Amino acid sequence: MPVHSRVGTPALRHGRRAPPVHPAGTLALVPSMNDLVRQHTALGESDLEWLHLLVSEWQLLSDLSFADLVLWVPTRDGTRYVSVAQMRPNTGPTSYQDDMVGHLVPRGRRPLLDAALDEGRIVREGDPEWREEVPVRVESIPVRREGRVLGVIARNTNLLTVRTPSRLELTYLQSASDLAQMIAAGSFPFPAEQVDMDASPRVGDGLIRLDADGLVQYASPNALSAYHRLGLASDLVGHHLGQVTAELAPSRGPVDEALVKLASGYAPRETEVEGNGGVIQLRAIPLKPKGTRIGSLVLLRDVTELRRRERELITKDATIREIHHRVKNNLQTVAALLRLQARRMDSVGGREALNEAVRRVGSIAIVHETLSQNLDERVEFDEIADRVIAMVAEISPGKVECRRTGRFGVLDAEVATPLSMVLTEVLQNALEHAFPAGERGSVEVSAVRGERRADASAARLLITVQDDGRGLPEGFDAHRAGNLGLQIVRTLVEGELGGTFDMLPVPGPESGTRVVLDIPVRAHK
Repeated sequence: MPVHSRVGTPALRHGRRAPPVHPAGTLALVPSMNDLVRQHTALGESDLEWLHLLVSEWQLLSDLSFADLVLWVPTRDGTRYVSVAQMRPNTGPTSYQDDMVGHLVPRGRRPLLDAALDEGRIVREGDPEWREEVPVRVESIPVRREGRVLGVIARNTNLLTVRTPSRLELTYLQSASDLAQMIAAGSFPFPAEQVDMDASPRVGDGLIRLDADGLVQYASPNALSAYHRLGLASDLVGHHLGQVTAELAPSRGPVDEALVKLASGYAPRETEVEGNGGVIQLRAIPLKPKGTRIGSLVLLRDVTELRRRERELITKDATIREIHHRVKNNLQTVAALLRLQARRMDSVGGREALNEAVRRVGSIAIVHETLSQNLDERVEFDEIADRVIAMVAEISPGKVECRRTGRFGVLDAEVATPLSMVLTEVLQNALEHAFPAGERGSVEVSAVRGERRADASAARLLITVQDDGRGLPEGFDAHRAGNLGLQIVRTLVEGELGGTFDMLPVPGPESGTRVVLDIPVRAHK
């Protein structure tokens, strides 16, 4: 097996570089295609974009070929090739156990690469190579863009399990040959029709081969099963796929000619067809190995269950949002009733207690209102905090300035609801007890998100509420104070949120009180 060197490695021993190793002993990450192309080749950004487009599509070629693919690009001085990308097949055994990306090969070491690059044609080797007692058939496919050959794809097929091919495998191999010729001619991939390969059908999901007239030459078992789900009662071979698809899909009025054209493979397109309770996803790939369309590949998969689950999730999300909306309305009704009752009370203490209850209910209603507008059970808490601050500030309008610094960020609903109540209680306590009647002052709420311990998936939220009021009374202990507000704070922070709570004098000569809340939260991207 030819000896390669590895780009970016620290030491050279006997003509071969060892893979880079971090101090901890782990292998370095494989370099990116962008870095390799920009560092070692003369290709421009538009050429690099073409290679990215090719690599986003070449799983198709690898699976149809039952072969590994390695993309080699000549270096800037033309004396070597650098491997910038690699793909293994999902349909067969690999011929490369190790990662090839980042390896350098001198020109002349692999004649097939030289011939494909210089002559701009597909080059096949007669006898297989032997790699670790495994026979491997090697082919080289030039990658062409706008008349220039940018690099070469080495297609390596593991022949260890070769047997008489089935009809399906022969169709795969013929389709792979057509695609390879299109790559060599610069007509594949299709720049104007980029697809999301993670969401598109793959070769193993279902494949149909059409002739130039759109007639089915071959349909894989999975493809036939998908059409049976749509209601097809016969075989597909010999039938016009576009017409069959249009007949199976429910239509209002005339037959959809666009669907007929798409399913006939006249242009590279994707669509979904629904009928008889089933949904299939189609992707058409015209085959033009010599410039003229000789037929098409249609990749398809049955997405009936996937779409059903998506509809259920949409319905569930809508139901949850409606529930939050109704809870918010009910809480606002309760708050209005409490406010009405407070106005009718003669007792000042009773009236104040009801007004505190109104604010507590209102803080919960704010969270449910925000949740009713979201698609998941998470909220951007900064908006909630600002509304809670504004609501509590009504206790002393125009006298005490309340402001927020820092960001709470996104919080789960089970954290946001109790935290809104905690913030309400702490602010209410500061405004009621820190400042004598009519005295001016300020209260600042600050929030800082950070990692918690060594677990990157866990985070901590540090909240500080500080006022410049008259401070705490002598001998005050926040963990034993008996008023209702502090009891609520302790219960929610320590019991429900799993955090810590403390209330301390502001350090230094200034007077005032500082409340510190340290709460574990889940990290969200």
